Amino acid sequence: MVFPIVLLKLADWVLCQLLANSCYRAARKIGNYGFLFRNPSFRSHQSSMYPSVSKCPWEGRATKTLVCDIHGTLLKTPSFFPYFMLVAFEGGSILRALFLLLTCPILWVLNHELRMRAMVFVTFCGLRLKDMECVGRAVLPKFYLENLNLQAYEVLVSTGRRVVFTSVPRVMVEGFLKDYLRVNDVVGTELHVVGGYFTGLLTDSGVLVKHKALREIFGESAPDIGIGGCSLHDQLFISLCKEAYVANNASSVMPREKYPKPLIFHDGRLAFLPTPAATLAMFLWLPLGLVLAIFRLLAGILLPYKLAIFLGCGSGVNLIVKGFKPSRSRNEKGVLYVCSHRTLLDPVFLSTALEKPVTAVTYSLSKMSEVIAPIKTVRLTRDRSQDGETMQRLLSEGDLVVCPEGTTCREPYLLRFSSLFAELADEIVPVAMNTHVTMFYGTTASGLKCLDPIFFLMNPSPGYSVEFLEKVPRELTCAGGMSSFEVANHIQKQLADALGFECTNLTRRDKYLMLAGNEGVVPDDKRKKPNKSNSLDTQGVVA
Repeated sequence: MVFPIVLLKLADWVLCQLLANSCYRAARKIGNYGFLFRNPSFRSHQSSMYPSVSKCPWEGRATKTLVCDIHGTLLKTPSFFPYFMLVAFEGGSILRALFLLLTCPILWVLNHELRMRAMVFVTFCGLRLKDMECVGRAVLPKFYLENLNLQAYEVLVSTGRRVVFTSVPRVMVEGFLKDYLRVNDVVGTELHVVGGYFTGLLTDSGVLVKHKALREIFGESAPDIGIGGCSLHDQLFISLCKEAYVANNASSVMPREKYPKPLIFHDGRLAFLPTPAATLAMFLWLPLGLVLAIFRLLAGILLPYKLAIFLGCGSGVNLIVKGFKPSRSRNEKGVLYVCSHRTLLDPVFLSTALEKPVTAVTYSLSKMSEVIAPIKTVRLTRDRSQDGETMQRLLSEGDLVVCPEGTTCREPYLLRFSSLFAELADEIVPVAMNTHVTMFYGTTASGLKCLDPIFFLMNPSPGYSVEFLEKVPRELTCAGGMSSFEVANHIQKQLADALGFECTNLTRRDKYLMLAGNEGVVPDDKRKKPNKSNSLDTQGVVA
């Protein structure tokens, strides 16, 4: 009898307490919104209690202390839900992301504290701490940078000491704030962790209340500058500062050239900011996208080039071919195509653009990708002399494509080129490859690489640009007296100019250390273990 009574009491609490209170809050919100819409003067009065952050002078602020929030102040995004969705999708799973999306109608009627607790529980319950660290390091910074409030950022960097108070979980923002914005201290909501896993619950301190936390840290000495939003909580928070300003969400977005440091590497599958509407559109698209990806894949594998191009373009693939396709090699060897590396499909689209098969050298390519590849692929060993002999043999059999960066890069940068290819051929054709996606990235550093082609082809209208540049003149090759490093640097610069990209000295190792916390080496008992002298000098189609 005890168990039914407990159930009845629980049902009574849910109906009378949770739902009743939620409905009451929803009605109050609707009433308030209606009042605000009928009285625009009240909204303007509320937002003008303090001057705009654009009126804050920058000069002489090097010794000042600034306090602010990241939500609604440093970020232009009005809601923090998209960033919880990124953690749920990239750090958790697609099912966790779907469950978080389904909670949106409930989240809308909850107050700030309950909403935060609910999003934290759904997003973090059972999530590994190291998965959150990976998302915070490799995924979130890209979206934070793209949504930075330029005016608030310029005031922030003009000050000497920077302290951020936020009700958002500290683990979601601390890495970005300290690494990119050089924030001195981050005070946020703390999450409960047991055995390396989040429980989904908050610590005893609960959701951080900004004005209380500010008083605890600063005591009676008020900070020099405070920046906040137009909400009542923010108004109370910045009222404790000597100078107070309000961030305007209409401020211009941070341009790439003004980023605190270049955004070269990032990970994750989602290529869009997952707002509730955008996330709903993604889930509605997934079934059709999967069918479309399989159709596009089979068309590329089974059909002749012309028919594959016709059906692929008809299904939404946007293939752009520029430049003149090179003529046959004048000597016995094939032509060596040197490509910028955007996805695993670079050699496939190059072969499609040429309308003839080519051979691609690869490293750390999954078995599934090798099986479904419509062109011949040959694995490299990362042993310089052995790889050189392999590529010489392949060139004697026909055309060969290499990607000297050794790994993909999503942003408009080219990584350091390996110089091995320059020692093998005199007829070199640079090919500027670029891609365009709107929903999913077709590359990953920490996920399943075998799904990279599927995710790329699941985009509604994936784009590939293949631009053939002129053959490298003989006097600019090793046969003309140049060193292999000079040839590699020259071709890297040539491709960067054609794409409008920037050259870097970063390597595959740098990328994987930053994104995955390892050197990107795939263990293989059948492969000779490389030594340190040649472990970075690799090339090929690499995920």
